[in-house]
Amino acid sequence: MKHTYYTKGTCSRSIEFEVEDGIVKNVRFNGGCMGNTQGIAALVEGMKAEEVIARCQGIRCGFRGTSCPDQLAKALLSVK
Repeated sequence: MKHTYYTKGTCSRSIEFEVEDGIVKNVRFNGGCMGNTQGIAALVEGMKAEEVIARCQGIRCGFRGTSCPDQLAKALLSVK
């Protein structure tokens, strides 16, 4: 099932993704720093959602209280 999460506090506007049997698939950030968000999406492809959450939750971007990886963790937590 495809999910869309609308980000808060980042340059990216939303994240589209799927979680199948606990595995993260087809991650796509809309907006944001294209190279970084494509890199994040490629790195988490095929990982367990719990592992992505553990690695990405709490990462900050500069002075912001969040980041694109942190928003991905929040997105995954929202579908648990």
